[in-house]
Amino acid sequence: MHALLVKTSSLGDVVHNLPVVTDIQRHYPGAVIDWVVEEAFADIPRLHPGVHRVIPVALRRWRKRLFTAATWREMAAFRRGLRHDAYDVVLDTQGLIKSALIARQAQLAAHGRRLGFDAATAREPLAARFYDAGFMIAKNAHAIGRNRRLAAAAFDYTLNTPLDYGIAAPPLATSWLPARPYAVLLTGTSRADKLWPESYWVALAKALNVSVILPAGSAAERERAQRLAAQMPGARAVPPLGIAELAGLMAGAQIVIGLDTGLTHLAAALNKPTLAIFSGSAPELTGAHAGDMLANAAINLGRNGAPPTVAEVIATARGLLR
Repeated sequence: MHALLVKTSSLGDVVHNLPVVTDIQRHYPGAVIDWVVEEAFADIPRLHPGVHRVIPVALRRWRKRLFTAATWREMAAFRRGLRHDAYDVVLDTQGLIKSALIARQAQLAAHGRRLGFDAATAREPLAARFYDAGFMIAKNAHAIGRNRRLAAAAFDYTLNTPLDYGIAAPPLATSWLPARPYAVLLTGTSRADKLWPESYWVALAKALNVSVILPAGSAAERERAQRLAAQMPGARAVPPLGIAELAGLMAGAQIVIGLDTGLTHLAAALNKPTLAIFSGSAPELTGAHAGDMLANAAINLGRNGAPPTVAEVIATARGLLR
């Protein structure tokens, strides 16, 4: 069986799709699985040994330069790559019009099918029109569960195995990392309502009694990380890192504490002790989940409109460190 998964973005959504690869290969050990993903997140499926070919797409970048010759050449090259192989199953687990259109362009083998959510449960109902069949998967379930249940329906197997992301990353080796155990604090997010007060982060870092590393991506996140690091003894705000480097950074950490952001979910997928802080979203639907075999390795605190107190986070973090 040759299958194509379409899950392009965002970072957390791509992480939440990793168990689908593990599930499919448990039930079809010889399956060859390819994956279409936004170029910025291509290193996520590459962490899974069950992914045969990663096909990067650049929809975000192309939209900004749609009327340039270079963009059209890249789009043509992407279509050729997408049609390089014929697929028995093309599964869109994103449920958006853009992902459904990508699925529609893939080449099918004889009797191959394009599958996804039905119109009642897709994030964008119109997407279901581009599939050969759609499946009703309840919207009130965690994102990981929705992906896994959709794949089970599409590939016709019973979902009876533990959640397993199937990934690992070698610890990052670099001269600026401390020799002693360290904690990674993920203080940045694209949404202001998901932020946690800076004074809380400072109090947390002082209470942890380990070296603290603060990664950051955007300019605003780097400014915040540098501002926080200046108030935390022995802390370091590190320069921008790629996804593979960030995975290695978290793989070597003693604990990862972060907001509801994709990197926090990646830490949980790497089976690191992870504490996710929620302020502007619902952990019931997108909470950090370390897998069924490590139920206590990822803990979610707070909820939409009710962030956890610094005392709650400190106490929970100390429990994870023990």
